[in-house]
Amino acid sequence: MLRVEHLRKVYGEGTRRPFEAVADLSVTVAEHEFVSIVGPSGAGKTTLLKCVAGLLPQTSGAVYLDDEEVIGPPEKMALVFQDYSRSLYPWMTVQDNIAFPLRRRKLGKAATRELIQDTLRSVGLGEAGAKYPWQLSGGMQQRVAIARALAYQPEILLMDEPFASVDAQTRADLEDLVLDLRDRYGITILFVTHDIDEAVYLSDRVVVLTPAPTRVAEIVDVPLARPRDQVETKEQPEFAHLRAYVWRSIKRPEHAATASV
Repeated sequence: MLRVEHLRKVYGEGTRRPFEAVADLSVTVAEHEFVSIVGPSGAGKTTLLKCVAGLLPQTSGAVYLDDEEVIGPPEKMALVFQDYSRSLYPWMTVQDNIAFPLRRRKLGKAATRELIQDTLRSVGLGEAGAKYPWQLSGGMQQRVAIARALAYQPEILLMDEPFASVDAQTRADLEDLVLDLRDRYGITILFVTHDIDEAVYLSDRVVVLTPAPTRVAEIVDVPLARPRDQVETKEQPEFAHLRAYVWRSIKRPEHAATASV
């Protein structure tokens, strides 16, 4: 469903000191697949996601969604950012925050209200529609951001370290929420994270990036059974093996110099 082909991104091209963030990156994501992207700090994970989302023009290469080249934010795609406090409008109620991007869908008022309520219930916030973001905890605010993305009814959801700003227990709850929503809505997810445990727990495949200038170092299949459980899945020897394998792949020194898909 999603193809990234030989993507390259250079900041400051044509200046005296250009910075090559992404060198040559190709990856595919199948329909309904959950793919996580991991790599060392500064590896260009967010740059890659912005290029995929059509928010940042690539220097060369191309991104295709359902065989159509991405040259701007696609209608079929939604993005959840890391910093919920900046992605939600504090002067709007929760339901108004969710309704804001739905204006492009041109739904009727009754259909919009029903869609908002359904997505709020799906993230466990059925009674929070009249509240303001600043009246909610951090984890609840991120649930609102997820509900807003789901209400837009995307075919593919991009998530940029969405749980990095919450505590460990809330993070685990949100991980399970996303897995449940993925199954319920049948959406495809491309997920950026620094947390290796999180990547292995959530994913069908993990894409490991090299340091900048970024390439794909390795793509790791995650054959753990579903549904997954925070305790039972993470107690499995195979989970520990995969976590260690991805960690070693990130730290492998030769990946700094060369890598292949």
